[in-house]
Amino acid sequence: MSHILEDTQFIMKKYKIKANKALGQNFLINQNVVDAIVDSSNISKQDLVIEIGPGLGTLTKELLEKAGKVICIELDKKMINILTDRFSLYDNFEVIHGDVLQIRLNKIIKEEKELRGFQSAKIVANLPYYITTPIIMKLLEERLDLETITVMIQKEVADRLIAIPGDKETGAITYSVYYYATTEGVLEVSRDSFIPEPEVTSKVIKLTLRKEPPVEVKSKGVMFKIIKSAFMQRRKTLLNALTNTKVFMSKEEGIQILKELHLDENVRAEKLTLENFAEITNKILVDE
Repeated sequence: MSHILEDTQFIMKKYKIKANKALGQNFLINQNVVDAIVDSSNISKQDLVIEIGPGLGTLTKELLEKAGKVICIELDKKMINILTDRFSLYDNFEVIHGDVLQIRLNKIIKEEKELRGFQSAKIVANLPYYITTPIIMKLLEERLDLETITVMIQKEVADRLIAIPGDKETGAITYSVYYYATTEGVLEVSRDSFIPEPEVTSKVIKLTLRKEPPVEVKSKGVMFKIIKSAFMQRRKTLLNALTNTKVFMSKEEGIQILKELHLDENVRAEKLTLENFAEITNKILVDE
């Protein structure tokens, strides 16, 4: 039996803990996966690490050895008690009880950097699967002063997030992630790496935040609305989807715009690059 599994079982027994399904808790028991997450996040003593949903602290333990400071954000009060007990002797550990979607991370990062002179801030997390997308979009859209985001999430979602726009895995969210970050897959994680076993395969991915967006667009907000409209009816052609959602005022206008941008009028949304959507956005805003 691996020591990580023994530790986990010991802690669960000691604190009378069962994984909380409502909070999407599955406890990681595979040391190789822990090592892969920590290694790929490339942490040094110059880094502030924010860990979302640390649970029993399996990953936290390794992060504390490498990072300048680890701030854990945990929603489950029982876990807060365990984490506080377990890491009370570490002077680079802090835990915040709360929902990451409600917490002002920009304020925390700014204060820690000013106070302790950290060179960069990084997110590392084994995210609860039911709330993966809102968390990742918050981290990206708030333009936080982050260098990287290394997370373990459901494989199916991971593949969509790290696809290059125009790939077969492409969804509306692919374009959002690509706009803010470059992406890579790190490791697929089998279900037996957790207790209890989740119903799906997991995957570790790493997002490196871009200094500059990859496209110039007159309105990022309008572009993402257009992308969303295009994918709301993804079985339809781009022309029909954008006409039905009134992005194009008429089919004729749509055909004209696509023609001017050298796009086939039968093209589907998932075949477009981010540049294509930026061009459509700029064209519509100029025509207005």
